[in-house]
Amino acid sequence: MDFLSNDKLVIVGAAGMIGSNMAQTAAMMRLTPNICLYDTYAPGLEGVAEEIAHCGFKGLNITYTSDVKEAFTDAKYIVSSGGAARKAGMTREDLLKGNAAIAEQLGKDIKAYCPDVKHVVVIFNPADITGLVTLLYSGLKPSQVSTLAALDSTRLRSELAKYFHISPDQIQNSRTYGGHGEQMAVFASTTTVAGQPLSQIIGTKALPRQEWEEMKQRVIQGGKHIIDLRGRSSFQSPAYLSIEMIAAAMGGKAFSWPVGTYVDNGTYNHIMMAMETTIDQNGVTVHPVGGTPEEKKELDQSYHHLCKLRDEVISLGILPPIKDWKELNPNI
Repeated sequence: MDFLSNDKLVIVGAAGMIGSNMAQTAAMMRLTPNICLYDTYAPGLEGVAEEIAHCGFKGLNITYTSDVKEAFTDAKYIVSSGGAARKAGMTREDLLKGNAAIAEQLGKDIKAYCPDVKHVVVIFNPADITGLVTLLYSGLKPSQVSTLAALDSTRLRSELAKYFHISPDQIQNSRTYGGHGEQMAVFASTTTVAGQPLSQIIGTKALPRQEWEEMKQRVIQGGKHIIDLRGRSSFQSPAYLSIEMIAAAMGGKAFSWPVGTYVDNGTYNHIMMAMETTIDQNGVTVHPVGGTPEEKKELDQSYHHLCKLRDEVISLGILPPIKDWKELNPNI
């Protein structure tokens, strides 16, 4: 059959809304016939497997299990949405302690049952921290673990398209970097609108500066807005984008939106954060981030916010002190 790969893909948290959408998206994109659904909530998991079976996909070998060893054995690709969901009134950071502990176990399970996994995408929040914890405990290389950050950049693309009443395809290279949270850095200098640099439009009648600042806040609060509208956190967009990420790692079209990746470059150190990246069969490749002095300042502020979250996880005992990280994962 016309699948991208025959390798085993595991969807963690498959009983949830994001996980079940990831499973269906992976099947529709025909990434691999071998998709394993894993979740600790067995009835919901079986329900998702039944629904996928009822779709009538050709050549698909959907399996499901609540046993992590069974799920992860021989896995080559993993996408995990297996954390607690963000509810109304919560920030991503409110989820820190519980989901960091879940990420620790995820990393340990990867190391125990599928150390030869090729790529892992972590999307449960706060994704910068859960991805970092997963990376450290899995023993994988930094290029093998990525986190969902593209959603912020696609939200910027959407806001610009709505404001200018043009097709989103006419918005090129919209970018946010740093944290996937309230402290993200929203860049203008990378973006073009119908071929014109966005930075040359801001401050004109076409886009007054105040309007731009309000737009940035809508991007930053994009997840909250979905919760306000739908009564639950985003699930369609993170599901689609995360499967696009794993598809790129499996040998599909390269993923060129920013992703969260491990950074230790002398400027930003010992952190997982959104950078300019590409995902392909070689994993994550990090590219330089430019920007204006003001944008660089915003990125620095986002980095320092992430460092505080990381240090809080260290203080909780979920991560060891940074000086001991290499003992935990020699690839760091």
